[in-house]
Amino acid sequence: MWKLFKYLAIPFVILVLVMLFNTLRLSSKQMTGIPPAPTLAIGDSVVGHLASAIQFRTVSNADITLIDSAQFEKFITFLAKTYPLVHAQLQLERVNQYALLYSWKGKNAKLKPALLMGHYDVVPVIQGTERLWKHKPFAAEIADGFLYGRGTLDDKVTVIGILEAVEHLLQKGYQPERDFYLAFGHDEEVSGHNGGKKIAELLAARKVELEFVMDEGGSIQVDAISDIPKPIAFVGVAEKGYTTLTLTAVGDGGHSSMPPPQTSIGELATAIDRLQKHPFPARLEGAVGYLQDYLAPEMPFGTKMAMANRWLLKSTIISMLAQSNPGNASVRTTIAPTILEAGVKDNVLPIEAIAKVNFRILPGDSVAGVIAHVKKAIDNKRIKVESNPKFDTNPSPVSDTATLGFRLIHRTIKRCFPDVLVSPYLVLGATDSRFFSQVSPNVYRFMPVRMNDEDLKRPHGTNERISTADFKNVVKFYVELIQGS
Repeated sequence: MWKLFKYLAIPFVILVLVMLFNTLRLSSKQMTGIPPAPTLAIGDSVVGHLASAIQFRTVSNADITLIDSAQFEKFITFLAKTYPLVHAQLQLERVNQYALLYSWKGKNAKLKPALLMGHYDVVPVIQGTERLWKHKPFAAEIADGFLYGRGTLDDKVTVIGILEAVEHLLQKGYQPERDFYLAFGHDEEVSGHNGGKKIAELLAARKVELEFVMDEGGSIQVDAISDIPKPIAFVGVAEKGYTTLTLTAVGDGGHSSMPPPQTSIGELATAIDRLQKHPFPARLEGAVGYLQDYLAPEMPFGTKMAMANRWLLKSTIISMLAQSNPGNASVRTTIAPTILEAGVKDNVLPIEAIAKVNFRILPGDSVAGVIAHVKKAIDNKRIKVESNPKFDTNPSPVSDTATLGFRLIHRTIKRCFPDVLVSPYLVLGATDSRFFSQVSPNVYRFMPVRMNDEDLKRPHGTNERISTADFKNVVKFYVELIQGS
């Protein structure tokens, strides 16, 4: 018995020692010794400019003929009047009518250009919910230190913040070392195919190679992880892909008093049930792996040990992450039935039943892979599965963190927000930046605004707002980022 115990104990002790070694060798990936940014006087006028921008109802629509073109034109005119030095010293091109591309010449033509981007279109306010807003969504009212309005977080905050920073620097006679592009789309909320995508294609046609791209995406979350008391600045290094599949079942119509054993609705329901019982496999590599590499050293010892030994505890970590919707979405391609269409009368059997199922695709998967998975999972050749290639998007590449661009963003965050940790992460939604991988492998997504769990519900939701102090910090951040480039 003693020999058996020794034989069993030795491998166990070796395993524990290996796990301890892996844990103890973890070192912080946070930049240290970074001096805080100098005090920068940013007046209240910047908040007034954002408030004015919010009042333009630049609501996008997939059918460009249905947008209020006058509002888009007025917004563009407002930019020209509000930022005279930007429009005098930078070259402005209107791309595909409403998308804006500014070019700012730097001192050193040998350096690759950088691109800062955002979008100025906004989502509509759902009819009937206006009464739920504390302040009208397009009135841009300031109350209790907050500016309320559609676009204060998504994403006029970025557009106006960048332009304020550039105008400020031009007033000081500043010229950047490298060329900068400023790219502002007008239809990001409805896929970006007519705005951001066209700008990216234009730059690619001109053989432009960018050092890095920075768009909206992550933010500074003040209550992100219970084990880490410090705020965390999440910098997106990749984003998920997108497809919506249409599942169609066709059956015999007729009177509901004589139904067949399986109706079109029943067949479709069975297909959806099978699909949801066959989730996509979970993975921890890529952007999620980067996040764990950056945050594991900042966690309590037990959690740190688990993260340092993902090779052994992968299934346990995945099970823990899968307990929350955001955690589950970060490790697998998600399945979300969103629309059902069938029947026109309660006593008539519908011939056709249709479901639309939305998928957010994990890097490493693809639209083609999603279609194959769905067909295999439902295992019913009578169900027609179709995608809409116009809106299909494969996941973005995962941008490296060992690059000039990421280090610059990391350093700028530390200079402007010394109390904040920095971590790469996977953006679960879609941004216009996904189109720019054709002109740079280094695409990052970050908005320098502090947000809590409640704030994260405000973009696209009710009572979207930003604190006036936060917006001034946005301007300071972009000033520092440009000067540090």
